[in-house]
Amino acid sequence: MMIEGVTIVDTFAEAFPMTAARAIITADTGEWAEIAGRTMSGYATSVIACDAEAAIERVLDPTETPDERPGVSVLVFAFSRDALEKALTNRVGQCVMTCPTTACYNGLALGEKTINVGGKLRYFGDGWQISKRLEGRRYWRVPVMDGEFTCEETFGTTKGVAGGNIILLGTEPGATLRATEEAVRAMRAIPDVILPFPGGIARSGSKVGSKYKALRASTNTAFAPMLRGLVSTDLPPGVQCVYEIVIDGLTLAAVETATVVGLRAGCRPGIVAITAGNYGGKLGPFHIRLHDVLGEQPGI
Repeated sequence: MMIEGVTIVDTFAEAFPMTAARAIITADTGEWAEIAGRTMSGYATSVIACDAEAAIERVLDPTETPDERPGVSVLVFAFSRDALEKALTNRVGQCVMTCPTTACYNGLALGEKTINVGGKLRYFGDGWQISKRLEGRRYWRVPVMDGEFTCEETFGTTKGVAGGNIILLGTEPGATLRATEEAVRAMRAIPDVILPFPGGIARSGSKVGSKYKALRASTNTAFAPMLRGLVSTDLPPGVQCVYEIVIDGLTLAAVETATVVGLRAGCRPGIVAITAGNYGGKLGPFHIRLHDVLGEQPGI
């Protein structure tokens, strides 16, 4: 299959389940809300070495937030509810509560599977914290030096999908990066997904395992141009640069839609082919087949 002269490799991205939460961060200005969101989602690219995967999902208008202030939505993913509760509580406490004028609210429906965030952070108030219940939800008001930090007690969780990906293969670094940036811009417009790597792009794609026993993952040698001729390669002739976009989403459908949008937007001059990373179906149960999703969503 080809799009705009770019080969779409007949392969699949292999994704796996994770537990997800959505944090709504608000502040007096959109700038401070974004600062808190970016800080909270720092060092959260991959659970290979991070406690969670996280990024800003989108910027929110005041009409979309609980306190009618500017805000951002941040999605956070971890392997279990316990791990997610710990990561989210630490990140909100250290990166949102510390940020001027902010508040933090739950952004998912409250079902049976929830985590406690504000209820743990309240202790920072040293006994001066105050709780308030509105429409069946409890909020904690913690005194801080510019007034008070409001945080919702309970956050909803859902089973999400992590590890979706596309890999762009280009003839030279500049053109490859520009095409990948275009794909990122298009994919970020899809709701319920994040691209957790810096700027949405991973230059150091990995494979499972390593010659060093202490490492769970190591450089993806099959896609490293400098190793062509030294290892078994997946690179067509002429490819000198490779970038990967990793996709996490609240649903498989959202990840598939982002995949399609990214595939189409990434087919630009300088790109030879677009493929995806998988581990023969052994890593995760979700197999996002590039040709299939393009055929299922031809109008995107």
